[in-house]
Amino acid sequence: MKMAIFQARTWFSRTFSTVASHPLRVCVVGSGPAGFYTAEKMLKAHQEAQVDIIDRLPTPFGLVRSGVAPDHPETKIVVNQFTRVAQHERCTFFGNVTLGSSVTLPELRELYDVVVLAYGAESDRVLGIPGEDLSGVYAAREFVWWYNGHPNCRYLNPDLKSSDTAVILGQGNVALDVARILLRPTTELASTDIASHALAALEDSSIRKVYLVGRRGPAQAACTAKELREINGIKDLQIHIKEADLLTTPEDEEEMKNNRIRKRVYELLSKAATTRASHPSSDPRELHFVFFRKPDKFLESNERSGHVSGVRLEKTKLIGDRPGERMAAGTGLFEDLGCGIVLKSIGYKSIPVDGLPFDHRKGVVPNIRGRVLRDTSGDPMLLEKGLYVCGWLKRGPTGIIATNLYCAEETVASISEDLKQGVLASSSSSGREGLLQLLDSRNVRVIPFGEWEKIDSEERRLGSLRNKPREKLATWEELQKVATE
Repeated sequence: MKMAIFQARTWFSRTFSTVASHPLRVCVVGSGPAGFYTAEKMLKAHQEAQVDIIDRLPTPFGLVRSGVAPDHPETKIVVNQFTRVAQHERCTFFGNVTLGSSVTLPELRELYDVVVLAYGAESDRVLGIPGEDLSGVYAAREFVWWYNGHPNCRYLNPDLKSSDTAVILGQGNVALDVARILLRPTTELASTDIASHALAALEDSSIRKVYLVGRRGPAQAACTAKELREINGIKDLQIHIKEADLLTTPEDEEEMKNNRIRKRVYELLSKAATTRASHPSSDPRELHFVFFRKPDKFLESNERSGHVSGVRLEKTKLIGDRPGERMAAGTGLFEDLGCGIVLKSIGYKSIPVDGLPFDHRKGVVPNIRGRVLRDTSGDPMLLEKGLYVCGWLKRGPTGIIATNLYCAEETVASISEDLKQGVLASSSSSGREGLLQLLDSRNVRVIPFGEWEKIDSEERRLGSLRNKPREKLATWEELQKVATE
């Protein structure tokens, strides 16, 4: 361990010679898109900046690795750009470092001139309805992490065998990703980077019907046209939508007139509902879009105590006059939908850490253009000096990967303004040298980027044996073993 720290310091000392005698010491917490875009912008904007990225996982890239669906390899190409950032002479990656336990936020603020929190949203919103804790009810995030080989969900073992029906609550892009993975032929998934334990379970799966449940109508569906087109392209898949649900009101028409994306989604849903397979399949699969319904309670199985057997849904209607802002309200009419597994795709939620102001209602850190505020009042005079935020923690869990690029630009512009106006200045803070000493004293085994590259290389090697781009190492033990060999 001491030898590793010595070698790291030797390498870092070489790096120091290329920066100013008083570098601007920056720590970015989180190595997903928000974190890497922030690091990249800081390195470009400030030649004196020395940027350290810390992440609780041994693996970098956040949701690009653990969130993007395995059959979307084109979305993962951004990893090449992030790798170049991590290899920059003024940038260092510290994997296996957890904010809160390995190092606290006050300690980081003491060690660095600038701290940018970009650790995203690693928890889930809850419905708060009866039966939510039944076995077989999962957050979609857990299921996504499971099939993407995230070490926290390696042993999730969702029950895909006891029923032929799954219910997904939500109709956004994550919900469609999950539906597609459940219904797509596994022969097509076998050549992706899907985790091998998930592929084996899906090959053995009994799921043939998936219900996507939404509170509002097809004119308000939260998914994108691209995701819908992919669903429509699944071999031997029958898509079902009730004719009555496709009827539009004048308010719907007004909403679609003002929103081209919504209109396109509605057109694709209408087309999917009327398209029938040209020939009968030996293994038919069904996707049911269920509109104007909200979950009221989860039903417990009579045969399997403690296990979900269905969802009670309440019929809804839209209320309000303003197009685009109408809300779904319950009508008091209920129906039961039987299933063996429920996946809640109702939104991710960020987790606060000690010493961090947090708006629990919005699930974000209170901020003005990335500058962290002391409380939720919005008073611009109450700034937390040197503390910034980017990504989902700043704006909530919305947008695509590229949204984080603009988000990072705004946060870095705020940092630059504060430096220019003398609010911030490079100091004699110890930065990465101090962080290494602190982590060493706590026996935290840091995984630097070079050790991630060992993991990367081994995953690619294992993948090549199975005609896959990579075979993800999906347990903490495997990741740390390969990294430190």
